[in-house]
Amino acid sequence: MKILSRNVYVGPNIYANFPVIRYQIDLGELENWPSVKLGEDFINGLVNAIPSLHSHGCSYQEEGGFIRRLRDDEGTWMGHIWEHVALELQNLAGSPVGFGRTRSLDKPGCYNVVYQYKQQDVGLEAGALGMRLLTHLLPEEVQSAINADIDDDFDFSQELQDFVRMAQKKEFGPSTGSLVKAAEERDIPWLRLNNYSLVQFGHGKYQKRIQATITSETKHIAVEISCDKEDTHNLLNDLGLPVPKQLMIYSERQAVRAANRIGFPVVIKPLNANHGRGVSINLTNDEEVVTAFNEAQKFGTSRAVLVESYLTGFDHRMLVVNDELVAVAKRVPGHVVGNGSSTIEELVDIVNQDPRRGIGHEKVLTRLELDNQAERLLAEAGYDKTTVLEEGQEFYLRSTANLSTGGTAIDVTDSVHPDNRDMAVRAIKAIGLDIGGVDFLTDDISKSYKEIGGGICECNAAPGFRMHVAPSEGTPRDVSGKVMDMLFPPGANSSIPIAAITGTNGKTTTSRMLASIMKSVGYTTGMTSTDGVYIDGHLTVKGDMTGPTSAQIVLRDPSVDFAIMETARGGILKRGLGYTECDVGACLNISADHLGQRGINTLEQLAQIKRVVVEVAKDCVVLNADDRHCLEMADYCSAKRICYVTTDSGHGLVREHIRSGGLAVVLEKGINGDMITIYDKGSHIPLLWTHLIPATIEGKAMHNVQNAMFATAMAYCFNTSLEDIRQGLRIFNTSFYQAPGRLNIYDEHPFKVILDYAHNPAAIQTITDLAMRLDVTGKRRLVIAMPGDRRDEDVIEAATITAKGFDTVICKADDDRRGRGFDEVPQLLRKTYLEQGMADEDIQVIPSEKDAVDKALEDCQKGDLLIILGDNITRCWKQIVHFQADGDEVAKEAQPSQDYPEKLYAPVEHKFELDAGQTLVQDERGVRLVVERDEDSD
Repeated sequence: MKILSRNVYVGPNIYANFPVIRYQIDLGELENWPSVKLGEDFINGLVNAIPSLHSHGCSYQEEGGFIRRLRDDEGTWMGHIWEHVALELQNLAGSPVGFGRTRSLDKPGCYNVVYQYKQQDVGLEAGALGMRLLTHLLPEEVQSAINADIDDDFDFSQELQDFVRMAQKKEFGPSTGSLVKAAEERDIPWLRLNNYSLVQFGHGKYQKRIQATITSETKHIAVEISCDKEDTHNLLNDLGLPVPKQLMIYSERQAVRAANRIGFPVVIKPLNANHGRGVSINLTNDEEVVTAFNEAQKFGTSRAVLVESYLTGFDHRMLVVNDELVAVAKRVPGHVVGNGSSTIEELVDIVNQDPRRGIGHEKVLTRLELDNQAERLLAEAGYDKTTVLEEGQEFYLRSTANLSTGGTAIDVTDSVHPDNRDMAVRAIKAIGLDIGGVDFLTDDISKSYKEIGGGICECNAAPGFRMHVAPSEGTPRDVSGKVMDMLFPPGANSSIPIAAITGTNGKTTTSRMLASIMKSVGYTTGMTSTDGVYIDGHLTVKGDMTGPTSAQIVLRDPSVDFAIMETARGGILKRGLGYTECDVGACLNISADHLGQRGINTLEQLAQIKRVVVEVAKDCVVLNADDRHCLEMADYCSAKRICYVTTDSGHGLVREHIRSGGLAVVLEKGINGDMITIYDKGSHIPLLWTHLIPATIEGKAMHNVQNAMFATAMAYCFNTSLEDIRQGLRIFNTSFYQAPGRLNIYDEHPFKVILDYAHNPAAIQTITDLAMRLDVTGKRRLVIAMPGDRRDEDVIEAATITAKGFDTVICKADDDRRGRGFDEVPQLLRKTYLEQGMADEDIQVIPSEKDAVDKALEDCQKGDLLIILGDNITRCWKQIVHFQADGDEVAKEAQPSQDYPEKLYAPVEHKFELDAGQTLVQDERGVRLVVERDEDSD
């Protein structure tokens, strides 16, 4: 089997609205070996290795369904088997996943294998381990046929255990995981900021952060105090809270003297350590004190060690959140109970058979281990691991009750005495922690420490939550929910508004227009675009930033309170979206661009990719009603509202949508020009004449008219006032500095120059249409190129479109030829122009963009229009600005537009024709187009 490609999707994608891994594979010889042909030994070997595969329902959607698929008819093929194994390995590692899809490709034996993951490294390693297992289970003749790399020492049980341990290091720990779960239950978005437990909750200016159970609201000085056990002891002692006697020492001799001064038994612990590391209790003589002192120094970061009086009683962890005691757990050290026949080692194995016990933090409880500490305690009692304990005899293998060392926890929150409750809250408030754990020893937590005694042995910052959210016995407590409610009180914002924009052309200009509108409202915008990432209008990261990484830059910026995500095809295809949902999503258009790349060969496939943005919109989707592919997206969206944008005021579907109370932005003819008009719930709202929007060049740049309509629709969906929308559009222009490469006009020469980044037939058509609309007294001239990775038919179409609109053309190449020859693209353009009837003397081929632009500027005469379709936009603009034209520029007298419309609006309604398999559906969102489609199953 050969892996052809791999994609790790970090967010919503064309396969699922959550992270998945996709492998494109070629089974080769294995295509001839479905599971039934591989034989019962293969199937039984797989089931014996991973018995929990029985729980997979597969297409039968019932327990045992996948095993049934392995045996029914021919069985199933290796790609599908691998998908299920990769999923189940993650489940065994404590990472619950369930989604998978395996689909054949056009080439026989080739498949897309897609499966869900929670943590990227764990998901990838699950795939690698699953493939090694399957390869080792294959019959020898198949192994030989595929030349399999077989490791004779392969031990799957050991490999699985190593994988689980690796997963534990990569996945969230139980405390962080429970906080993330609580956030998800409250629809609070979150981002993992490193490979450990640093997590951001909320977006932009509303964000809060946690590391384990320390929050961005936790005071640093409080953590410092809690980590210094002497400072904590003295602070609590000064407040009259119950604490043991304590002395700080630095040597064995001082330790012995301090123990004798306090009085045996004593406890020795590091000055600053956690999880019970280096703590020795119930020490009764000088020799034990010396040994414990050396043990404590191994785990502390300071030379100092604490000696304190030994408090008797049960160990209780009291958790305080936001000055409230939210949970109390009685902790019992890891132990075994004798049965009169089994050795201690056998008893440990029996305890570890409990399905609740796992490796590390994999499950509710941690496995018991016979390590050095356990062996020391056995030796002190005169036992060893072969000792047989009497029936009912308990033996503790740990001196402390930490869950991470195999201890158990019993929830006793409801039985805590009020005095003990107040004592815990006072202790944590005294230290200054927002989240803190009090380790309290008492014989009975239901009785006041004032009556029966007891004492605080420690106060902890970043206390673990596992014992509270999943106790061994008793009621689980939603302590993580308390933390979330502290960070985000009811009614508080956690998310910033997110607008997502996709399509083939116009994305960047529409994004900038929307940013201009929201700037007028007063927002600090964060915008991703093909130019870079902009924060409050300032370029912070330069480059094509339309993928998931750039989206997270915006969402992580603490100054941003409105996000505008330009989302391109490439980012969706490679890694998915960088956000799980948006408030408003728009698809501007679907036209031929990048076809023939990455397996995308048709407009329908391109539309499926861009549709992902529409599918994750929750409040409103904005769709181009003049584009059939956009219209068909409406049936896939789950947003509350659908808004159509059309330049055809007689559009039959849109008119029916408006009559149904739907939302639409329509371009209507008026006496003074074209009016952008909003229809909403029966209301007719004229907004702005298009000639008053500078970016439309007096309403003649129809593509920017349409972009303005989309920006209007999206802004309106965010409840932006009409005046703010008007103001934002009026102040936006397409200067090089505000929108580089987007219809940049230079009027300081005796001729007009327009620089644009149009690089596909649809965009070039809009530029050609504009050139035809503009009043030009001289010649219309064009400098044109097409990216080298576009299909020949796209290059030919671009030349065909422009052949009738321009008097002269200069054919150039982009700086990056993208696999083409030096002048291959310019020559193909020239050949097409000649075929279209242009005179040879009107066509020049200058492969260098710099030379082509210089020559075009030199050729221009007074009154000409020069349009440059540039690649290196900055260099082109500098050439235009610094060009020295011959002669003085003659002042131009402004002429009013003569293109007056004949009617206020078009009264004719154009019937909307349905194709085969299409129907119109009307509901509370208005009218939408529905296309019949088959549901696939695994």
